[in-house]
Amino acid sequence: MERMSTLDAGFYFLENENTPMHVGSVSVFEGPAPSYGDVVRLLVSKLPKVPRYRQRVRAVPLHIGRPAWVDDEHFEILYHVRHTAVPRPGGAEQLRNLAGRVFAQRLDMDKPLWELWFVEGLDDDRWAVISKVHHCMIDGVAGWDLAALLLDTSPDAEHPPTPDGWSPRPAPSTPRLWLEGLRDAFGAPLQQLGRVPELARSALNPGRLLAFSRGLPGTARSLGGATARSLNGSRGPHRRWEWTQASLDEVKQIRTALGGTVNDVVLAAVTRGFRDLLASRGELAEGQLVRSLVPVSVRGKQEQGVLNNRVSALLVNLPVGESDPQRRLARLREQMDNLKETRQAVGAQALSELAGFAAPTLLALGSRVAYRVPQPVTQTVTTNVPGPRFPLFMLGRRMTEIRPYIPIAANIRTAVGILSYLDQLNFGVTGDFDAVPDVGVLAGGIRAGVDELLVVAGKSAPAPANAAVVKDAVVKDAVTKKAVAKKVVAKKAARKTAVTPPAGSPGPRES
Repeated sequence: MERMSTLDAGFYFLENENTPMHVGSVSVFEGPAPSYGDVVRLLVSKLPKVPRYRQRVRAVPLHIGRPAWVDDEHFEILYHVRHTAVPRPGGAEQLRNLAGRVFAQRLDMDKPLWELWFVEGLDDDRWAVISKVHHCMIDGVAGWDLAALLLDTSPDAEHPPTPDGWSPRPAPSTPRLWLEGLRDAFGAPLQQLGRVPELARSALNPGRLLAFSRGLPGTARSLGGATARSLNGSRGPHRRWEWTQASLDEVKQIRTALGGTVNDVVLAAVTRGFRDLLASRGELAEGQLVRSLVPVSVRGKQEQGVLNNRVSALLVNLPVGESDPQRRLARLREQMDNLKETRQAVGAQALSELAGFAAPTLLALGSRVAYRVPQPVTQTVTTNVPGPRFPLFMLGRRMTEIRPYIPIAANIRTAVGILSYLDQLNFGVTGDFDAVPDVGVLAGGIRAGVDELLVVAGKSAPAPANAAVVKDAVVKDAVTKKAVAKKVVAKKAARKTAVTPPAGSPGPRES
């Protein structure tokens, strides 16, 4: 029996009827589509490598102790692998609508917390996979560890049947859960107490303290700008989901010309999206901000394959009230540089670890209360996860694109996920179905943000200092080549006249 980490338990406790806390993706593949049986057999062959996929959550009564992972004695693969099709014409709109409905449905919290939907009927002989995994199982970066098991780097990869002698371990009895829960309730804080010196050394490091203190004035100012009210409020159980796309080459072109990082450019594009959204609602004002929670992975290389969440977060102000795209990017760049210098992500990670001091009952209560109390500080969530730059295949079919889905919680009504694959930057935009019927405006604005920065980057690209000289040289070279060509033609014509006798003249005499 394995206990959840404190952070994973927090994600688990957030789940309710209006807050499905799963992450997901929509992957599109070239055809022809495999059979449903082939997809199921592929999953069966991979299950021994991901035991979590056959485990369910067992909560301790009264939350005395963190929830535990136990084998599901009723595990059935056909329940988790679903089969459906989109209506004609099978384009992007039909796939988006289907994905929005699938993502809005809660996972069964009494079963292993994942689903995979095999989708047929897309145009151009394509097919898709919609995946859902609860946030308490996996964060976005570790999610690629799981995807790597289902996807291959070669279209010729083989998947021979794997003998699987798996049988579920007996579920713990209720008395055992109580006993283990009591041990956890007292033991987990004591374990964290043992880390106090380490956390204190990290927090009280002179360099970090100085950097953090320098960042305090900026942090205080960042909490003071005007924000839009319509981005926060009550939510229902249903979701709208849109997507858009840019290329890494486009973003790197902007970065090279205007400065900053890829993430800075991405945030600038998202800022334009929210600017368009608020303008369409008549809420845009000069100096306005949208505060976004930006999760940051703190997973080390040695932790690949460990199925838990290793994330921290930054609070970033998106300057939607700034009309000039280059100034928006510059403000975001300055802000992100300041956050890195003050190491706020590291500080947030330390605070999340300190949550382990709380008894699990208080953790469960605190997680729910914290996300049900109105959150005026944060209006959205923006998460950027790097994916592979090489092509991936499933059952020999090439994956052409993948779109991310991230959940919305508390009184936040929108969220933006970014996932890179090959040369693509894929944006998935989640919105509450009733409160954000204009989620498409946000997605379209993100693409417009990339386009406007490309225009600015093109204007900012330095022209060659000797452009006029080069142009003159090219013209002179062309004139010279034409003159030479004329001389060659004239010489050939003269030679031809001297050798070829006129018509009717006698030929050469024989000697």
